[in-house]
Amino acid sequence: MAARPIQSNIEKLPDFVHMNDLACEITGAKVLFATDDWFAAAENLLKSEAPQWKSQEFTNFGKWMDGWETRRKRIPDAVSDLPPRGEKIGTAASEEEYEAIGKLKSESWTELVPMTILQPGYVDTCHHYFPVQQQKRWTHIRLNMYPDGGIARLRVYGIGHNDWSAISQRQTIDLVAMANGGVCMGFSNAHFGLPNNIIGIGRSKVMSDGWETARRLDRPAILKADDQGILQVPGCEWAIFKLGHPGLITDIEIDTNHFKGNFPDSCLIEGCAISPAEERENIKTEWKSCMSLKWKILLPITKLKPHQQHFFSIKMQDVVTHVRLTIKPDGGISRMRLMGHPCSFPR
Repeated sequence: MAARPIQSNIEKLPDFVHMNDLACEITGAKVLFATDDWFAAAENLLKSEAPQWKSQEFTNFGKWMDGWETRRKRIPDAVSDLPPRGEKIGTAASEEEYEAIGKLKSESWTELVPMTILQPGYVDTCHHYFPVQQQKRWTHIRLNMYPDGGIARLRVYGIGHNDWSAISQRQTIDLVAMANGGVCMGFSNAHFGLPNNIIGIGRSKVMSDGWETARRLDRPAILKADDQGILQVPGCEWAIFKLGHPGLITDIEIDTNHFKGNFPDSCLIEGCAISPAEERENIKTEWKSCMSLKWKILLPITKLKPHQQHFFSIKMQDVVTHVRLTIKPDGGISRMRLMGHPCSFPR
């Protein structure tokens, strides 16, 4: 299996990789067309987990690869006599498939990343990161590979978009959901899983599809709890999220699905209303100055249980734009839902 990323590696990555991966199978992304899937199908590009290397595994078409890999191109004509593709190896696009996909006119789409030389898939050269300057709404992506070869994963980082003009202020909606434009803006620790996972679609299927921190080493030798059973420990971990739309939160769900021996003892959720300028300033300082923000408690410190959905109804009178989830002392959460009503930004 591929090595699990550690915190020191995560800190060296570009900031945009902490945003939502919009081209992922768990967000509903799909491959509509691929010219050739001889060694490995293009659907592998959208897998959420890291690619695996199995040195001894082969198929009837060659080496088994956990990615998208085409044949070595030998003919000028793109159409071949292979079986039409269908999420399986040893296939290629048919003339009918080329004709159907041609209606999208993808050859004239806006260029997001210019043609760029890639490095081989060794541990120290396999990852390539490209910032995109075109800040617009996109629904489809075309990946061009020259002249042939293999790519393990495609990640398209960004923010989801919802048509809020079609949503009534009386309607209840998950304001922090990835699909509605919610996004993680900063966090203290993500040793085993990034916090943007917890605003994903549906319940998590595995533990890695959640936010999990490293074990804190500042826990006292003898643990003590208060009258509510909440551990009295000095340390905590946190993550800050921007809502898809300013809103009034009425209901909260915290799901510790799959986290049985490593769930947090308790959590705290706070909210505040800040302007884009204030957000940019806090991002620059990695939220080190966020303690000065006027955080208001949405959910007080609350005891959590393993492998369970927790539901809370709250009475909040203030519209918020951002929330801070704090867990004590460490551990993992699979999902957070913040149900509420979209409202105008408070003046």
